[in-house]
Amino acid sequence: QVLLVESGGGLVQPGESLRLSCAASGHTFSEAALSWYRQAPVTGRGFVADIGRRGDSTLSADAVKGRITISRENAKNTVYLHMDDLKTDDTGVYYCNTAGSWGAGTQVTVSS
Repeated sequence: QVLLVESGGGLVQPGESLRLSCAASGHTFSEAALSWYRQAPVTGRGFVADIGRRGDSTLSADAVKGRITISRENAKNTVYLHMDDLKTDDTGVYYCNTAGSWGAGTQVTVSS
């Protein structure tokens, strides 16, 4: 069974940065791509970014392009989502997803 644990969320002001982490266990981490999604109060759950199993292939949603960096450390079974210049629209619960499994999410609130 794949277990995913997200962390790093919090309350920040617009323009600030956060780094989210997703620690995985229960599967061969280095053989799987991994994605981040955001559950927003109004718009629902939407794709944010994903990263290939070697970390050399990434994709991000237009709304965050240029403001986020997704990376992974296979030796630590962890994927990171670094977000800069946060906006109020970035508010939501961030989930990671791989191998058909979801974590419990980490809350990000961007507010002045």
